[in-house]
Amino acid sequence: MRLDILTLFPEMFTGPFDHSIIKRARNKGIVDISLLNIRDFSTNKHKTVDDYAYGGGSGMVMMVEPIALAIDHLKAERTYDEVIFLTPDGELFSQGTANYLSTRENLIILCGHYKGIDERIREKYITREISIGDYVLSGGELAAMILCDSIIRIIPGVLNDETSALSDSFQNNLLSPPVYTRPAEFKGMKVPDVLLSGNEKEIQKWREEMAYKRTMEKRPGLQLD
Repeated sequence: MRLDILTLFPEMFTGPFDHSIIKRARNKGIVDISLLNIRDFSTNKHKTVDDYAYGGGSGMVMMVEPIALAIDHLKAERTYDEVIFLTPDGELFSQGTANYLSTRENLIILCGHYKGIDERIREKYITREISIGDYVLSGGELAAMILCDSIIRIIPGVLNDETSALSDSFQNNLLSPPVYTRPAEFKGMKVPDVLLSGNEKEIQKWREEMAYKRTMEKRPGLQLD
């Protein structure tokens, strides 16, 4: 998979993308991540990428031309499955969307800033608009990191145990069941006997029941999706 991220602050990605699961995926050659600074595509000698909004109002708007030139530059090199814009008014990101995107080959991810991007970019270039929640961030970079992590970790070969991702919360509209490790007793609290029994059938049954119980208690709406 190739991920091309258009951003005004590529240096923000250095830490998160150089550690843990994403670093492993990059080192294995499973995913190729390219960070493009939108300012590099500004035709203004001052590398300006924002301007006042027509009609007035507070805040600046990201200009159409630098973003368009950046996307055109990428599209001249390869075909993209999706051009994603991270925005509070996009579709709410879900595990199902992550699963789908993890099967794509090439993605462009656009990180917005200020009061947003010129609407003409959304009309001409964007194929999918995604929100990670009903709140506003200072920019799309943090949202892009979350998007990338959730996508990359479920690509086959990234995790050492490929079945691990399949048992994560939300994969089957259920939250994950409780998990325990050693010691078997801590301050009077004991690990459920069934998990120590060695009976795989009963353990799996317990986990399914607890997953359903936890979902009903914490996120009953998941079962209605």
